Amino acid sequence: MGGYSRVKRITLDTSVLIEHILSKSPYRPKVALLFDKAIRGDIKLFVNTITLSETLYVASRIYQAAGLENPNIEALHFIEWIKGRTKIMNIDENMAIRAGELKKQLRITLPDCYVITVAEAINARPLFKKQESEMIPIMNSLEKLGVLFLDKIRIDEL
Repeated sequence: MGGYSRVKRITLDTSVLIEHILSKSPYRPKVALLFDKAIRGDIKLFVNTITLSETLYVASRIYQAAGLENPNIEALHFIEWIKGRTKIMNIDENMAIRAGELKKQLRITLPDCYVITVAEAINARPLFKKQESEMIPIMNSLEKLGVLFLDKIRIDEL
């Protein structure tokens, strides 16, 4: 892993963030450990603004399906919680162009391309929950880009 800083830097995908609010998720303990490590300063977590907006939407839908009285307020509280534990990264013009190039090359979702692009820009590793079906044929390319998957890593080894 040459080139990566001593304190691991991780950019988070929506799929990872959402695991925190899914009480029965098998990945929730891993996500909690990830945030614990960040609070201790063992790792640095980053979220880009595209992921933040996507997380707001998905969290609101989850809270609505769970029957919460005010799902949007709950989703906004979750966003504030995330902002208090991560560094929010704005997307600049160069990142937008790079994400578009990755979209053409990899043919994965544009928000996923932004997670990878921001990771490249700040010398971090992008973290997704698991390999999506469209990622399986391009795993070699994703590995070269430093992509990690929550279901394949041990948080204590980060």
